[in-house]
Amino acid sequence: METTVDTESGLKRFSFQVKPVQRLHWEDTAADHLVTHEEPVILTGTNVVTPALRWTLPYLEENMGSTKHTVYLSKSRTFMYYDEKKVGAFPEFREPMKKREWTFSKFVDELKSHMGRKDEYIYYQDALTDAVGTSIKHDFLHFNWKWLNDRRQRYNWGQLTTNLLLISQPGNITPCHYDEQHNYFCQVIQNIVFFKVMGEKRCLLFSPANFSKLYPYPVAHPCDRQSQVDFEYPDYKKFPRFRDVDAFECIVKPGDVLYIPMYCQLIMRDSQKKQCQNNKSGPVPSKINYPLNEQQKVAITRNIEKMLNEALQDPAERVHRMLLCFARA
Repeated sequence: METTVDTESGLKRFSFQVKPVQRLHWEDTAADHLVTHEEPVILTGTNVVTPALRWTLPYLEENMGSTKHTVYLSKSRTFMYYDEKKVGAFPEFREPMKKREWTFSKFVDELKSHMGRKDEYIYYQDALTDAVGTSIKHDFLHFNWKWLNDRRQRYNWGQLTTNLLLISQPGNITPCHYDEQHNYFCQVIQNIVFFKVMGEKRCLLFSPANFSKLYPYPVAHPCDRQSQVDFEYPDYKKFPRFRDVDAFECIVKPGDVLYIPMYCQLIMRDSQKKQCQNNKSGPVPSKINYPLNEQQKVAITRNIEKMLNEALQDPAERVHRMLLCFARA
C-alpha cells in the first residue's frame, strides 16, 4: 500500500479503498438517514455560516480586536495535537509543535512572512469569544443557529460545546484523529491577495470500524485520539492491520457543512482554508442495545483505559502496563 501523487491536484493518493462522501441538500431524506445512522455526509443549503463567507484576513484583522489568539508553529506541515498535562509520564516525548499567543495582526504578519518557507509552518486555532469586535459578533450571532438547534433536537445531541475558527497555510495537514463529539465543519471562502484562490479542504474519514486498524495512541499518551501511523510512509511490520483500512473521501468547498460522527477518524489537508468548527456532544442512550455498535465499542475501550489509568497512580507503572497491552494487541 503505497502513496502516489495526483498530478492535477498535487494531493497524495492512497491505495486503500476509498469511496466518496455523499453531497446532499440538508432537506434530502437520504441526508437525514445518513446523519441518523452516524455516517458522514456533506450538507448543502444550510446557510449556517453565510455571514462568514465575507471573512477575509483584512476584514478579520480589522474586526478581531486586540485580544490574544492561539497560534501553532510546526517544523513540518503536520500539526499533531498533544495534551501538555500528560507529557510528564513520557520523559522521551518531544513537542510536535509550539503554541503561541498573538494578536490577530501579529498572526497576519507572521502568516505573510511564512509564505514560501519550508522550515516552519503556521496554523491559527482559536474560539470566537466576546473579546472579538462588534462586526464579528454581529456575524456570529447571525449564523443559522435555528438550523443547528433544530438538528441538535432532531438527533438528540447535547448542547453546543465548542466553536473554533481555523486558518492555515496551503498544504497544512491535520493528522488522523477522532473526537468524542459530533462535529459540523463549515468551510468558508478564503480570498486574499497573497493566496489568490478560494478555500477548499480534502478530507479522509474512517468509520469507527477501523479503530484498531488505525492504532490510536493510548488514552494516557499526550497524543491521545490520534493515529500512530504515518500515512505517507506506513510501517506495516509495526502496524499490520493498517493494510485493511477503508475510508470515505471528500473535498469540502465554501459554504459546505461536513457532518463528522463522533469516533469517526479524520485526516485533513488544506488547499486554502478558513473554517468554522462546531462540536456537538453525543447523545446519552437510555439503554444499551446489543450487539454493540462500533461507536459504543470505541467508547467502552476508552473507558476501560481511563479506569486502568486511574487505578495505576504511578505514571511509570501506568506507561508499563499500557505498553504491555499494546504489545499484545
